[in-house]
Amino acid sequence: MTQQLLPIARTAATARWLLREVLLRWRHSLLTLVVSTLAAAAAIVPIWVLGILVDRVRDGAPASGIGGLVAVMVAAALAAGVLSGIGYRLIASLGETVLADLREGFVDRALRLPLHQVEAAGRGDLLARAGDDVAVISRAVSNVIPTLMTAMLTTVLSIAAMVGLDWRLGLAGLAALPMYVLALRFYLPRSGPLYAEERVAMGERTQALVSSIDAAKTIRAYRYEEPRLALIDTASARARDIGITVFRLVTRFAARGNRAEFVGLASVLAVGFALVSNDTVTVGQTTAAALLFHRLFNPIGILLWTFDDIQSAGASLARLVGVVQIPAIGTRSRKITPPEPTDASLELRSIEHTYDGESFVLRGVNLHISPGERVAIVGATGAGKSTLAAIATGTLAPTCGDIRVGGVVLSDLGGQLRGHIAIVTQDVHVFAGSLADDVQLAAPEASDSEIRAALSAVGALAWADALPDGLGTRVGEGGHPLTAAQAQQLALARVLLADPAIVVLDEATAEAGSAGARDLEQSALAVTAGRTSLVIAHRLTQAMTADRVVVLEHGMITDEGPHAELVARGGHYSALWHAWSGQATGTPQHRPQVSR
Repeated sequence: MTQQLLPIARTAATARWLLREVLLRWRHSLLTLVVSTLAAAAAIVPIWVLGILVDRVRDGAPASGIGGLVAVMVAAALAAGVLSGIGYRLIASLGETVLADLREGFVDRALRLPLHQVEAAGRGDLLARAGDDVAVISRAVSNVIPTLMTAMLTTVLSIAAMVGLDWRLGLAGLAALPMYVLALRFYLPRSGPLYAEERVAMGERTQALVSSIDAAKTIRAYRYEEPRLALIDTASARARDIGITVFRLVTRFAARGNRAEFVGLASVLAVGFALVSNDTVTVGQTTAAALLFHRLFNPIGILLWTFDDIQSAGASLARLVGVVQIPAIGTRSRKITPPEPTDASLELRSIEHTYDGESFVLRGVNLHISPGERVAIVGATGAGKSTLAAIATGTLAPTCGDIRVGGVVLSDLGGQLRGHIAIVTQDVHVFAGSLADDVQLAAPEASDSEIRAALSAVGALAWADALPDGLGTRVGEGGHPLTAAQAQQLALARVLLADPAIVVLDEATAEAGSAGARDLEQSALAVTAGRTSLVIAHRLTQAMTADRVVVLEHGMITDEGPHAELVARGGHYSALWHAWSGQATGTPQHRPQVSR
């Protein structure tokens, strides 16, 4: 399937989103602007006073008058330092608040994206946005934006101060402005696309790394290491080459900025010399103007140099906003009450599905599961079993056909869907936190006794109590490690707490090994007891205990019926069962895999 990256917001859309977020916090924003402006103004006062001081010294003013000016300079410098610190904190606080909301919105939208859209983009694209892009914006918020805002205010107020000393001195300083504009006109049209391309290249590099790490065992099994390493090398080289091109562009931009500084300062000194010679301005005024312009070197340099970080942060922001603004599909108004299913039946009607628009994974699948019935799906790898399970639970929207729960179309259930149907796959996640919290995710209001009852039902209570801190033991990342079978039992315990009417188990015992699988089969039976169940069978012993077995081949149902009836009837399932049962006491490695 061709990779289709998640959308990236246009510049105008990104700017509108950012402006809206800032205006929503207008009090904080206004306070930040006022404090930062006062800080910039206070920083200019010592230079202005220094000009007056120069003239006083040349005129032979008494020491008492000079001391007062020095005191004003010191007080202004202290005030500038204090206000700058407060301003930096306010700016960073505003930026971090906006970023926190953006992160939450991004994660919320990413978790609700259609599975086919995530798969088409690749997990690397999503992870790069959640990791690299968020990190780039965070650095800009904490370091770049406060400095940038201070630099902008200092530049504007310094130019205003120069004009206040004498308009001709201010005009001389502005002589550098066209050169700065030319430098930006050279830089911006080239840098914007480069930074956007760099962020995409970093996402592709992440995708190549993540997909290779996830499939490491398969890659080694097929001796496919060299092609994968070549793919990673190509993706990394592309990101590196774009980074080098960006750096070259930045150095050329910096050279143009230095040229503008030289022209501006030389203009101020030349005009000041001429005006002093004509007694139009004083030496102190010229000194102050020259120092004000010299003081602009750092702010203007910051403005120019931070365009590098701002462009990169802007490209990252556009990638996050692009995901946040993906329109939600199939959502319903909170005021509309979803229809209530009449029973716990599950029906799939004329289901067809294709991932690439050409090859169909499922074709004409019709399946009705009565309330409380346990149906097992068996078939070879690639038969479409996991796709069918994902469609049955609403995780994946079919290309054609519809799914009904108790007569209600699945999409009409809206936010109530998970209250009626739940899925457990072979890839379960152990969340960081206590074991009790991990199970309680399915039902936050569940009591300790209910948690223990759920763990006991799936056969997990004994080993859970044996942990160092019992149910309070920290598990997940950085916590006590759990086996694959234990992690699956936690997932099954969550299902019991959630208490859905319908359960779908997609090879939920596949990763536990033979001994672990037998225990998990008992756990699965406890979860499916009394519930409508669709089981993607990894082991034919799961099919044997089902009320009905459905055989899936090449995306189509080729046979179905009770286990004993299918075995007696002969055919594909019967051959699988005899091969399986015939090897039950033999060497396990020759036992046919029916679903992997």
